[in-house]
Amino acid sequence: MTGHEANGDESRGAGRRSIALRTAGLTLTALLMLAAAAAGWAYWHLDSNIKSVDIDNALGDDRPPKPVATPSPSASALPSGALNILVLGSDSRSGEENQRLGGGDSAGARSDTAMVVHLDAGRTSATVVSIPRDTLVTRPSCPRPSGGSTAVAYNSMFNSAYAVGGPICAVKTAESLTGVRMDHYIEIDFSGFAKLVDALGGVTVTTEEDIADDASHLNLKAGTHHLDGTRALALARTRHGIGDGSDLGRIGLQHTLVKALLEQIAAENLLTDPAKLYRVADAVTAGLTTDTGLDSLTDLTRLGQSLQGLSASEVRTVTMPVVRAPSDPNRVVAEEPEAEKLWESLR
Repeated sequence: MTGHEANGDESRGAGRRSIALRTAGLTLTALLMLAAAAAGWAYWHLDSNIKSVDIDNALGDDRPPKPVATPSPSASALPSGALNILVLGSDSRSGEENQRLGGGDSAGARSDTAMVVHLDAGRTSATVVSIPRDTLVTRPSCPRPSGGSTAVAYNSMFNSAYAVGGPICAVKTAESLTGVRMDHYIEIDFSGFAKLVDALGGVTVTTEEDIADDASHLNLKAGTHHLDGTRALALARTRHGIGDGSDLGRIGLQHTLVKALLEQIAAENLLTDPAKLYRVADAVTAGLTTDTGLDSLTDLTRLGQSLQGLSASEVRTVTMPVVRAPSDPNRVVAEEPEAEKLWESLR
């Protein structure tokens, strides 16, 4: 082979390698562009899932004062101050999935689960306080979403606030009852809760007594059970199959479920499994309504990141101290001064 032929072969080989490299580069660029587009679509999809209510604007200044906040060292630093969040479980009747899961007809919704979640400064410990739905309260006048205001109502069940005035009235009634400023509001409906549990692969709970509740369609023997989303939702709704059939028994089951969910979330290494992380995020946001301070994926992500040091063992679950109402043995009222001492500890 002559030198000229050898140089020609080398030139052709270099040309082929150059084409191959350009092809690989174009393919990689295309894949990166597709990945970026997919990530952008995923972010948009999750972000658009979230519904929100402008509670701060609706309630104005007629609220308990905000605690004095400790400024963050920089704008990019994660928030670490104490925080109070009103969390409601809504039995929304909207949508086929909610109706299939027990939401009833299409007229309205109730909030049979109400919890004040208090995050301590530093966010490494928390207290979850359940407010029984049957608690009799003075429901304040609330602005209606459609205009005007509701009338003040005396000896009204706590969960009636959501029924007559939605999230805005639920927050105002909770603040009136507790004297605690609710920094944020989070509501999740039937289908959202069930999807969250399924996205996590189910949840393991231990019950101390047999449960047989025809209303929630749950039958469990005492012991440890791994529940899918539908059965976990049934557990959260169960009240007639345990104890005296009151809301207090149901709250005990909900506290067990909260702890189990926190442990399940901690056990899942979501950051190393993007597909599962997306499924969980999609489940969480799909059934979510928040105040406008948490109505974006960025806001929710920062809240979640600020709780990385919070373990299930550092979450205390309690029920607002109550006694039977003198006017109605099927209702309860706040037990004083114990209830006031509890709320004072969260202010």
